[in-house]
Amino acid sequence: MNQDLIYLLALQRSLPLNPMAQNLLVEALGSASEVFAQRGHIREAVPSLHPRTATAVAGMEAHLERARQEADFIEKHHIQLLWRGDDAYPARLREIADAPLLLYYLGNAPLNAPRVLSIVGSRQCTEYGRRCCQQFLGELRQLCPDVLVVSGLAYGIDIAAHRAALACGLPTLGVLAHGLDQIYPRMHEDTAREMVMQGGLLTEYQSGATADKPNFVARNRIVAAMADATLVVESKAHGGSLITTRLASEAGRRVFAVPGRTDDALSAGCNQLIADGKAELLLNARQLVDSLGWHTQGERPNAVQLELFPELTAEQRHVVEQLQTHADGLTLNELTMLVRQPVSQLTALLFELELAGVIKMAAGNRYFRA
Repeated sequence: MNQDLIYLLALQRSLPLNPMAQNLLVEALGSASEVFAQRGHIREAVPSLHPRTATAVAGMEAHLERARQEADFIEKHHIQLLWRGDDAYPARLREIADAPLLLYYLGNAPLNAPRVLSIVGSRQCTEYGRRCCQQFLGELRQLCPDVLVVSGLAYGIDIAAHRAALACGLPTLGVLAHGLDQIYPRMHEDTAREMVMQGGLLTEYQSGATADKPNFVARNRIVAAMADATLVVESKAHGGSLITTRLASEAGRRVFAVPGRTDDALSAGCNQLIADGKAELLLNARQLVDSLGWHTQGERPNAVQLELFPELTAEQRHVVEQLQTHADGLTLNELTMLVRQPVSQLTALLFELELAGVIKMAAGNRYFRA
């Protein structure tokens, strides 16, 4: 490890709760080595620096030995050390002012994947929440097999999302609130090991950092900012995942929420986000893909002529023909009246046609010809 990276590690330890100041110093002086060289009179070089911050920087030398130990730990455990100027650093995350100066990464998933989705929610999730994660990610895998799924490895929806992604073959990334020398909670260690092989673990904390409460709040900005969108699956009215959705909105990211029963406390937060217009109601993976414009070669073709589907039944063709003549789409009730089929039978036909890529459902629960 070169000397400038040692100085980056020392600078991070000097200002552990102030990534904005860390970034300001390196950008102003060009390198951590130069920050170290001017540490004794740093405010002459960066006049806007707060006096307390300048005092902390002046003591950088005291952190050099610990920085060297961290460098040894990184090398021994084959951890990727990414600083904000690296090409491999998450480009989406780099956009926010308080992006971490350094990230520690163990895994094989590209952090700059073309499509990244964060999934958050209650730590006391229900079977409904777990089932939503399984069904949604299973559908998403068929539509966009290259999506990176991000969450926080915590109890509830976080671990449900990670496990659902692993089960269906999607890469998944856990953003930790502590160093890579531990896993919290410990009961998720087996899942974390699987994620290193099919995704990864990412943190802004050096080894020895424990999972303190402020770290979880800080961790949320990474979960939110490094994704194209955040999906909330179950949240109490004042759940912690709502912090992540606010951070996502502030970072200019889309926010989606899965609705739940009106009398379910664990869906109160999601329902309120939707009601307040702070999140888009999400019912299925196709809706997300269409809304974000995520179309890949791995997805079944959309713009396919009806003639290419000779295997369609007469009932299915009748549904598709109705949709072709209604450019603004049709609701389930409207289709029921037009094709004159029982709702149960029509719902099954629509599901089959969606899977075949012949039709799609978009905002407002309206069906369209794909």
